[in-house]
Amino acid sequence: MNTQYDLKSDKPRFGRPHLGKPRLLVVGCGDVGMRLLPLLTARYRVFALTSQPGRCAELRAAGAIPVVADLDRPRTLARLAGLARRVVHLAPPQPQGALDVRTRNLTAILPEGAQVVYVSTSGVYGDRGGRLTPETTPVAPRNARAARRVDAERVLRAWTLAARGRVTILRAPGIYAADRLPLERLQRGTPALAADDDVYTNHIHADDLARLALAALRHGKPSRAYNASDDTHMKMGAYFDLVADAFGLARPPRLGRAELERVVTPVQLSFMSESRRLDNSRLRELRVRLLHPRVEAVVQAAARLHVKA
Repeated sequence: MNTQYDLKSDKPRFGRPHLGKPRLLVVGCGDVGMRLLPLLTARYRVFALTSQPGRCAELRAAGAIPVVADLDRPRTLARLAGLARRVVHLAPPQPQGALDVRTRNLTAILPEGAQVVYVSTSGVYGDRGGRLTPETTPVAPRNARAARRVDAERVLRAWTLAARGRVTILRAPGIYAADRLPLERLQRGTPALAADDDVYTNHIHADDLARLALAALRHGKPSRAYNASDDTHMKMGAYFDLVADAFGLARPPRLGRAELERVVTPVQLSFMSESRRLDNSRLRELRVRLLHPRVEAVVQAAARLHVKA
């Protein structure tokens, strides 16, 4: 007998018991998405959006049902309409333009009353001069990447009003893990800012960001933003020095801002032009304890494994 879905209850009317799990769609299955999938499958029947047919086997192995479609091609999204009433939106905006067209295309096919968890960026706050930055801080993006994220947040908030939906926003800083450390940058000898010009940076471990996305599904408040950051308040140069020392690499040379502008790429410079310390106290609402509250412990553990290997 074919299963028929009741979109109001988000459960099958009949069929095998395991199909009774609520359906959930993951949009954007990069590193964080792949870490998230195994956390979801016990609670949800998980669908994973991919634009690459060659990734279907990988997504199935992670416990998801792959759906081939492309956020840049709205016609391909028709098969997603009404598919799931819970969505974790991890996909970045397209690389050009002032607006996040991808999020616009996604909201066009979301069912009324759906719940969305959106992973945004702490870059929406712009430069804060190193000041502590809670979620109540007005957004002030300083580059096009962050401006597109602000646009995505606004589109999702507007969608909640029009479609009686619900969105929870996680504003993530620099995502790292044992296999996501700046080793290549250090090996190239890319310079960092001199101490007097250095900026505060913020971090979240990829595993913790995946866990926060799950927690936001369960405990996130509607139209609420959360700084998805760990407890580390560290300047960027100190972070590079930490990784260099742990892995036995040379510390990066330090240059003043004016000199650094002549030798790094515009994208690298943009990350060195904003300084803020994220206040993560609101994360208590999500009832999750970070596995990796400080960067230092992860870097040291990764270095020990590197030596053994």
